[in-house]
Order: sequence, then C-alpha cells, then structure tokens
Amino acid sequence: MARLYSEQELLRRESLTKLKGLGIDPYPAAEYEVSHFAKDLAANYTEGAEGFENVRIAGRLMTKRVMGKASFAVLTDSTGDMQIYVNRDEICPGDDKTLYNDVFKKLLDIGDFIGVEGHMFTTQTGELSLHVRKLVVLSKSLRPLPVVKT
Repeated sequence: MARLYSEQELLRRESLTKLKGLGIDPYPAAEYEVSHFAKDLAANYTEGAEGFENVRIAGRLMTKRVMGKASFAVLTDSTGDMQIYVNRDEICPGDDKTLYNDVFKKLLDIGDFIGVEGHMFTTQTGELSLHVRKLVVLSKSLRPLPVVKT
C-alpha cells in the first residue's frame, strides 16, 4: 500500500525540489568541519574575548524569527542550543540575494541541518549569539519533528 504524505511532508518535499533547482543537493549531507560546540561557546565566551572571531558550528534549525532582511534563529547541535543572527546583505554580499530571500526564509524548515560561520557577540538583550557570515544547507528534513507536550 502506498504511503500518503501529510500536507507538511508534501511542502517539505516541494522545498527539496526547489533547493535542488537552485543547485543545492542536501543528500548525502556534506561533511562540515566545526570549530566549536554550542555548550563550549556558552561556557567560554565573554564580550571581547579572543578566539571567537571565526566560529563554525552545525546543527538543526529549531526556530526562525524573520524580520525583513535580518533574522534570528536557534541552532541545536549535539551539546545544546545557540542563537544565530543572519543578515541578508552579509550572507549574500553581491546582487544575488537568493540564499537569504529564498533558501533561508522560504525553503528551510524546522529540523533542517545547516552549517554557519561567523563571529560571536552579545545582543542588546544580553543573549549570546553567532553573527553569521556564511550559511550552508547540509541536509533537508522531510518529516516534521515531533511535537513535545509539556
């Protein structure tokens, strides 16, 4: 018997097709070398500290808050969560804004794996964040993450 997909699974498969149309093939996931883990960054970073100018982490996209040409998101790696700040003009320095406007804002879903590179900073509200300069799609999650009831 053929498996029927939920509406969300169909939308994710459509996003996968669009990603492939843009030349991004998330299967198999590309190897992405990380320099830090979320837990270590949270424990060791202080404003102005040395050694946090070129941070590379990878993980699952857990939340996205898009605010025009800038966004905040939460990335979860094997050790914990890290807030990231993504600015359209920084990850897309040229005229082509596809990586932000289409890929990040529209085609990436909660649960997708991404790799990001940038520098650490503390927001005005005191939240430790990674200011993203480079973003790479590593893998597409075709099924939504389970909803945890509390």
